[in-house]
Amino acid sequence: GSGDVLAGMTASLVAQGAELFEAASAAVYLHGLAGDIAAEKLGKISMLPTDLIDCIPLAYERCKIL
Repeated sequence: GSGDVLAGMTASLVAQGAELFEAASAAVYLHGLAGDIAAEKLGKISMLPTDLIDCIPLAYERCKIL
């Protein structure tokens, strides 16, 4: 589920060289933002983990703008 998505995001950042704390912090933030974006697009009731995965690039782009 969504916890698996978060674990994968964290592992991906660690694999790219981030320290564990920073990777976990960034992953939690991006995961939450991706969830917010997915909820805006699809609604909260029918959201699936794959919808969350689809919105990760959008969350990353929003962070780059900030």
